[in-house]
Formats: sequence, structure tokens, C-alpha cells
Amino acid sequence: MANLQYEFGMVGLGVMGRNLMLNIADHDFSVIGLDLDPLKAAAVQAEAGEGKPARGTTSIEEFVQSIRKPRAIMMLVPAGNPVDAVIDSLLPLLEPGDILIDGGNSYFPDTERRVVELEAQGIHFFGMGVSGGEKGARFGPSMMPGGNREAYERLRPVFEAIAAKVDGEPCVAYLGSGSAGNYVKMVHNGIEYGIMQLIAEAYDLLKRGGGLNDDELQAVFEDWNQSELQSFLIEITAQILKKVDDETGQRLVSVISDRARSKGTGKWTSQNAMDLQVPIPTIDMAVLMRDISKYKEERVEASKLLPNKALQSDIKTEQQELVNQMRNAFYFAMISTYAQGLAQLTVASEAYNFGLQLQEVAKIWRGGCIIRAACLSDIRSAYEQNPQLPNLLLDPKVGSDLLDRLEDMRAVLKMAIDKGIAMPAFMVSLAYFDAYRTEVLPTNLIQAQRDYFGAHTYERVDREGIFHTEW
Repeated sequence: MANLQYEFGMVGLGVMGRNLMLNIADHDFSVIGLDLDPLKAAAVQAEAGEGKPARGTTSIEEFVQSIRKPRAIMMLVPAGNPVDAVIDSLLPLLEPGDILIDGGNSYFPDTERRVVELEAQGIHFFGMGVSGGEKGARFGPSMMPGGNREAYERLRPVFEAIAAKVDGEPCVAYLGSGSAGNYVKMVHNGIEYGIMQLIAEAYDLLKRGGGLNDDELQAVFEDWNQSELQSFLIEITAQILKKVDDETGQRLVSVISDRARSKGTGKWTSQNAMDLQVPIPTIDMAVLMRDISKYKEERVEASKLLPNKALQSDIKTEQQELVNQMRNAFYFAMISTYAQGLAQLTVASEAYNFGLQLQEVAKIWRGGCIIRAACLSDIRSAYEQNPQLPNLLLDPKVGSDLLDRLEDMRAVLKMAIDKGIAMPAFMVSLAYFDAYRTEVLPTNLIQAQRDYFGAHTYERVDREGIFHTEW
């Protein structure tokens, strides 16, 4: 195959790059991979097997010259300077019309810069979020590309072939111009943070507040995954809770440290939402709770100095009733989290001229990705019926579903408060709902305070204009 004009090129043959390359070859598209490590370059061809149109090389010149024009080259290297370094090494060998795709978790302003810089040289640059982890990359990820619409047609046959499929539809679509793809993936990751925190809080209340044992907890999540809560994150939670540690004989999750780590993508979502003045409190709280988890020594000291006597109180809730209430509360909070993230996409699309279609976003999130869930079919339907929907909570069906579960949401949070068990992501999910549906908020008082101490002025409800009072 040395003289073959390859359909696609892949730079970076680590786990994700190798698996995507093998996925492409499995769908009979010829693909050549570039890695400076000769072992990785050789391994990918061996793993693909005889007769598969896949080959690895360590020669950048051979790599570029082997790809048919206009060239389609995807990079899967760490975000930041490594992406720019790869671009700089490829650029002298590329020609106008060629396409570079960044498949990593790059921060969207970096993608926007690269789009502009490369466009000036006739090169199309795509930032493409890829979700689903190494297994998704190998057998069908969700992919979120953004860039030049016409150039996407060169990529579409390959991407649609290798993407996850739901009801025969590929979980990939052209999302919009510029850095739209990386932006959507960033918000995807923020929603992921939020839902993971909600699952952890539900687990905590059921365990410490409801007294469910390991087997009962595992059965709850197993059952939830057969319900309207069906999702990848609920599914893997049920599997995680089943795993036994070989050394101690305990459930493995109970011997894992509670210091949570992060790569910063949730923080990016929160930071940008504040720039756009879009409230996403569940995602914000998920980021904050990972930060609180890092203060382990202080939390140990505080647990002794500030003991939680409420946890030993005789407040009882029948276990099955609590499980049912928690199921409804979790659904409520999960939908609230999706609503917040999608509202951010709505505002960002206008602010950055992305041209996002949220029904397409919901469609490609239904399979392959970490936040795939049964509820995304209803979410997609909501945006198909009203593409201009400013917030998911304004969809009649979604709103009705949340109202039906509101009483259980409040019951769960009352128990958490009574027991002294922190459920901040649940609390702010409810607060977001209650604030959003409040016709008159008390921020009129804040406006008066700002005018009092800083002459910042205010508006009135009874006539037009800007006003200031000498208080």
C-alpha cells in the first residue's frame, strides 16, 4: 500500500488516534498515520491486520504526500502548544484547499485563532470535539465538527461512516462556523461535570441518608438504567458499584480517594458562561465541588470540629419511597443541567456567529458520547418543534415533566438538609428552575442599592428611561 493515495491522515497514534484510525480502516477508507514513535507507527498497521487500508509512518513528508488532495488530516495531540507545533510542521507541505482537523479538547479561542491564521493561507481548519473515550473512538464516537461548510463535504463520508449510530442516524453533523465544534464539546463537558456531580450526590444521600447497602445501591442504578434515566453515566455507575477490590474484598469504589481531579474543561464552560452572562449553576457547582474535594486534610479536621449530629437523628424515610423520590429528583436535576448548557449554546451561537442548530446538537449527543441519554430524544424533539426555543424549560412537554417531579425534588432536598448531607448541585438545579419561572425577582432591591452607593442608575417599571435618585 506504499504508493496508495490515502483518503485520510491521522497525526498522533496514541490511544485515541490509533483507535479512530482503526475505525476508519474498518469502514474501508484508506488511512495513513503519523507518529514520531516508530513503535506506534508500526503497531497501528499490525493491529489493523492484513488487507486493511491502514499504514503508519514516521516521515512527515511521506505522510503528507500520500494523502489525496484536497488533503484531510486529523490531529489527536494534547491541547495547547502541541497543536500549534504540529500545524507548524505540516504547513510548509500543505496546499490551498487542504483541511486540518483538531480532534482534541482545545479551548475554543485557540481554535478561532487557528481558523483565522490558516484561512489566510488557504487552509481550512476544523476544531472537532470527539466524545466517547477510547472505546467510542474505536467503535463509534460522537463527533462535533465546526469550520468551513463547503470543506466539510470532503470529511463527511468518513465521519458519518465511523460515528456512532442511533436509529440509523450518524452521531456527527456539521455544527457551524469557526470554533463551533470545540465550543459545543466544551459545553458537553460542562454538562458531563454537572450530571456526574448529581449522580454522586444521589448516591451519597441514598447511602448515608437512606442507609442502602452496596448491593441495594447497585440495584438502584441498574434499575434506573432501564427507566427514563437510561444513560451512559447511569449505566457505568451501576457497573462501578458492582466491582469488588481484589485486595480488600470491599467494593472498589469505597477504597478510591475522594479527591477529584479535572482537566479544566468544566471550568472553561463556567468561565465563558459568566462572560456571556448565562446562568449555569449546576455546572458551576460541579466545578466547585471538585475544588472542595481537594481540601481533604481541612475536611477531616472540620469533620471533628464541626460534627454532623443531624446524620444520627431519628428522621426516617422508607427506603423504597426515598428511592422513588430520588429517581424523580434526579430526572428533574438532569434536565435542568441540559437546559442550562443548551441555553449557553443558544447565547454563544449568536454572540460568536456559530449558526448552531440545537436539534442537531441533541441528535449527535444521543449516541457515542459520555452524556448520551434517553432524554435527548425528547430534547431533540423540543428544538425540532421550535428551533428558536431560548430555553428548554419553555418547552411544554419538558416543563410538564418537571412540574410532575417537583414535589419529589423538594422532598429529597428537605431530607438532605435535615440530615446535613451536602447536595449543592441538586439545590442549585431547583433554584435555577424556581428563579427562571419567577416573574418578578428581588433584584430591584439590588438595583436600588447599586444606585445608592455608586450612582449606577436604574430603570423603572412604570415608564421608560434611566433614573438616579439622591438617596
